[in-house]
Amino acid sequence: MALLEIKSLTKNFGGLAAVSNVDLYLEEQELVGLIGPNGAGKTTLFNLLTGVYEPSEGEVNFQGERLNGKKPFVIANKGLSRTFQNIRLFRELTVLDNVLIAMNNRYKEGLFTSILRLPKFYKVEASMKEEALSLLQIFELDGKNEELAKNLSYGEQRRLEIVRALATKPKILFLDEPAAGMNPQETADLTALIRKIQKEFAITVLLIEHDMSLVMDVCERIYVLEYGQLIAHGTPDEIKVNPKVIQAYLGGEV
Repeated sequence: MALLEIKSLTKNFGGLAAVSNVDLYLEEQELVGLIGPNGAGKTTLFNLLTGVYEPSEGEVNFQGERLNGKKPFVIANKGLSRTFQNIRLFRELTVLDNVLIAMNNRYKEGLFTSILRLPKFYKVEASMKEEALSLLQIFELDGKNEELAKNLSYGEQRRLEIVRALATKPKILFLDEPAAGMNPQETADLTALIRKIQKEFAITVLLIEHDMSLVMDVCERIYVLEYGQLIAHGTPDEIKVNPKVIQAYLGGEV
């Protein structure tokens, strides 16, 4: 059984099928790419997998459990976390607080423990902070833990968003165009970072990205969407020479 399996997944908005009859699977500790031209339905598919949208048809199964109709926070608690195409940090909070907030799904204290500030409250608080600082150190952000998120550089904000997603201890991490807006050096750093995430955190990664050099470099398998439909699936070498993929990106006859 695959870790995540999607069967005949469809999402209609009125008369428009943004995602149509998509089949997809992810195995444990895979790094898989999801590519396609603008408007192909990639982010819509992420929204279906993370509970932002409910499928019109089809199934989303995670570890054999059907996720259709479950709220985003329920899906996140089960081990599916994501970043966003447009960065969505808590801009007025510190770097450290952005990460601590993400841990609340795992560190839960009772009402009286929290209100009365019992010893257990301080013990949990210290554990959370230690874990958050350790994550920030891995991503070279520990020196800026008291900075407001809005004051970070663009590349640092991208890294912080990934740290926040990892703080939920996901089994699958969905990265939505993490290289968008980055310069070549930042993209090269991100490529190394994605490899590091998969290796050190032993999780599955599904990556949406327009930078084909990044996708071809890090992904083991690639899915290709066009107009909401899956037109190709294979290894990077297979995708590079697939006539349907070339036509989708370049247009005209191959």
